[in-house]
Amino acid sequence: MTSPDQTLLSPLQAGPPATARPGPRPASRPALRLLTFSTLFPNAAQPNHGVFVENRLRHLIASGEARSLVLAPVPWFPLARNRPAGVAAQEVRHGLTVLHPRFVAPPGLGMYSGPAALFASARRALARLLADGHRFDAIDAHYVYPDGVAAVRLGRAFGLPVVITARGSDISQLPDHAMPRRLIERAIREADALIAVSVGLKDGLVALGAPAGKVTVLRNGVDLEAFRPTGTGAAVRAEFALGDGPLLLSVGHLIARKGHHHVIRALTRLPPDIALLILGEGPERAALAALAAQLGVAGRVHMPGARPHAELPRFYDAADALVLASAREGWANVLLESMACGTPVIASPAWGSREAVRAPAAGLVMPETTPEAIAVAARRLLATPPGRAATRAYAEGFSWDETTAGQLAVFRGVLACA
Repeated sequence: MTSPDQTLLSPLQAGPPATARPGPRPASRPALRLLTFSTLFPNAAQPNHGVFVENRLRHLIASGEARSLVLAPVPWFPLARNRPAGVAAQEVRHGLTVLHPRFVAPPGLGMYSGPAALFASARRALARLLADGHRFDAIDAHYVYPDGVAAVRLGRAFGLPVVITARGSDISQLPDHAMPRRLIERAIREADALIAVSVGLKDGLVALGAPAGKVTVLRNGVDLEAFRPTGTGAAVRAEFALGDGPLLLSVGHLIARKGHHHVIRALTRLPPDIALLILGEGPERAALAALAAQLGVAGRVHMPGARPHAELPRFYDAADALVLASAREGWANVLLESMACGTPVIASPAWGSREAVRAPAAGLVMPETTPEAIAVAARRLLATPPGRAATRAYAEGFSWDETTAGQLAVFRGVLACA
């Protein structure tokens, strides 16, 4: 019997997103054949997991100048379930074939075992792909550690150039640990090219030893068709009993790094008619609910859980402002998504925020991430909000076209030098 990780593959597929229109590819220039490699990629059980990687790839494929097969390993340990419930060994998402081989992830040891375990899993999977007749021009890796570290080893083993995209805590946080830092620095040296999603991340890569000329800044974009004003804000408020007063929205996993606790604390410094809607799920749910009760604002805090990515425009439309209180972000997609729906933002000074929020129509960037700073920014923005049409118009300057063109230039430049 074939094991889950040995499922026979259908031919490599790569279809455009429903809202994108593929452009013609010059007949003299064949499509790039990419192997996209990342543990941060959505699957049937986790549809919002790493959706920013999928979104960028979908728009690249829609150009007609590249196609990709996605290798998105999932963690596994013998004493736990074999793979997250609902994650098949192979699935097709938006026309992209996505493989989910397992890699060994002992609880509590993933930071140290991850690169070797990922490489072992990916090496087996790629060997089977090549044996089945698949061919690739380059590896498109996302997140420097552990994914990029494993991708560089994979590239050496199979003679493929590697482009790594740095996305946030892989540069801002993980290098604080000695062993990951050594491996990150090595991956930076050995990768054929590096992409950063913000200037701040590029500076971080350079500080870790990357030559500035090796790093291309390609900010994330926003799907302006999927994220747009919906006119359903009043219905959402009624459905979730959010009231008629000003509404703040916070979107992200319920973990400490996302700073939801700061926004809850900020409510005690704001008028009692201001409510907070938190969209997300995670291990901090009980602690956040307890904090709201302790501070006497439980009736103003609504936590309906995580919502499918496609549903988010309805919630942006219902809110008066999005609050991003994250301690670390390379480039927070929620900022552009909110603005594309006409909702201004209040952003922490994390990497990328000042690059995304550059005009009054977009919203405000706080000088620091504290409950006091959030309260001051919320009072200011709610007192003199920009017009929603102006906020939407600002977001329209962030389509994916420039990012797609930049990716194609990076990959074709790497292949020209190979």
